[in-house]
Formats: sequence, C-alpha cells, structure tokens
Amino acid sequence: MNNEQPEGILETLEEKKTSVDLPFKVILYNDNVHSFDEVIAQLIKALGCSFTKARSLAYEAHVKGKSTIFFGDLTACLKVSSILEEIALHTQILSE
Repeated sequence: MNNEQPEGILETLEEKKTSVDLPFKVILYNDNVHSFDEVIAQLIKALGCSFTKARSLAYEAHVKGKSTIFFGDLTACLKVSSILEEIALHTQILSE
C-alpha cells in the first residue's frame, strides 16, 4: 500500500493551517439594553481606543444597527469580542 499523498493535497492542507491569519472583523450589534456610556466604556476596554472613537462606533451601531469595530487576525478578534461580551454585548466575527 502506498502511504504517499497525491500531489496537491499537502499544499491544500498547508493553506488551511494558515486560514486563521486571514483578515477577520468584529461586528458590534445595537441593542436596547445597554446605555451609550456602558458601550463606550467597554469599547475603550476592548479596543484601547479614545473616548471619541468609542462614542463614534457606539453611535454607528445605534443608528445603522451594527458597526464594524475591529479588523485583525482571528486571535485578536476573539479577544476583542470576548471583552465586549463580558457585559453581554452582541458581536459577530466574520472573515473578509
């Protein structure tokens, strides 16, 4: 029995291994539970951004129903999302 993999399989497996390095984004959805101050404070904590930037992102989520708040690798997106979800904000991570 031949244990060698057909050509192309190894390259495909290698591509799948690096798929977590693809650009991802975190989306924050609007809700009617949290105050603007709560959302802004959590965005500052999650993103390390300024009050002005956090307020702008919170306002966009409020007006449009959602806001793309962060771009990065999967690990960074999971970290940002988990901090926002500490106070039960609704987020989603999507690949670009």
